[in-house]
Amino acid sequence: MLGAIRTTRSGTPIDIILHTPGGLVLAASQIASALAEHDGPVSAIIPHYAMSGGTLIALGADAINVDPHAALGPVDPQLGEYPAASIIVAAEQAKEPEDRTLILADVGRKAIWQVEHFVQELLVLHMQPAQAREVARILATGTWTHDHPLQPRELKALGLSVEVDVPGACTT
Repeated sequence: MLGAIRTTRSGTPIDIILHTPGGLVLAASQIASALAEHDGPVSAIIPHYAMSGGTLIALGADAINVDPHAALGPVDPQLGEYPAASIIVAAEQAKEPEDRTLILADVGRKAIWQVEHFVQELLVLHMQPAQAREVARILATGTWTHDHPLQPRELKALGLSVEVDVPGACTT
């Protein structure tokens, strides 16, 4: 995918259709960065859902087109089967946390910081820095469960450039 984005001529629009439960932050951030750096309009089209890593990719686009019932999701990092934010809370609330919990909490803090700042870098391309910082914090820090569906109304309330329109979708 990175090669396809890089070899798309300057000024040529890119439409990327996303239907994904997510994936690795590394892969999603590489794709999102490539889309954000493309010299031409980029639209992310979400007919159903683009959660987690899919949301990261969508945030690299200039416009996000969604079905009225489509959803994006939070981008809070997961460490194995656990949310990084929850590991941090567990470490802070435990009277005598195990070394493993303390180590995971440290990694969790780093992971949240990394994702939050990456999201902020993407968002500042389309909104004011203070708003980008706040939206990145909301999306990356465990505000909701990782599988919480953020539908068009919530996405617009966050200030994201979302249009409820999936080009070429059947309307009957």
